[in-house]
Amino acid sequence: MSDALLIPCPHCNGLSRIPAARLRDAPHCGRCKQALLPDTPFALSQASFASQLKGDLPLLLDVWADWCGPCRAFAPTFAQAARQLRGRCRLGKLDSEANPQLSTQLGIRSIPSLILFRQGREVARQSGALALPQLLAWLQQQGV
Repeated sequence: MSDALLIPCPHCNGLSRIPAARLRDAPHCGRCKQALLPDTPFALSQASFASQLKGDLPLLLDVWADWCGPCRAFAPTFAQAARQLRGRCRLGKLDSEANPQLSTQLGIRSIPSLILFRQGREVARQSGALALPQLLAWLQQQGV
C-alpha cells in the first residue's frame, strides 16, 4: 500500500491508513467508524491539535471567536470550502477564546486567521476573511 495516506480522525484522533485512490469514497475511521473526511469543518482544541497535525493531508485551520463579526460572516464560506476540498485538504476550526494558550502558541494576532499545515508544519498564513474564490485561489497557490 505505497499510495496509502495516514489521516487523523477528527472525532477520536486515531490514525487510519487510506489508499489515496479511495479518498473520495467517504472513508471511515478504523477505530470509531465515523467519517474521516467530513464535508464540514471540525472543531479543534488544545487537546486534539497535536494529533490533527499528523497525517498526509494538509490541514487548514480557521482561528475564530464567537464575538467576531467577520469570523461569523466567514463561517459559511469556510463550510463551503470544506465540501469542495474534501479529500484534498482537511478543514478545522479553533475557537481562540476557548483555547487561549494554543492561540498564543500559534501567534494569533488577529481573527479570523487561516493557517495551512503540511506534515505538521505551518506552510502558509492568511489573516482576514476571504470570499470563496479568493480562498480557493490562495490554497491553489499553496499547492492544495
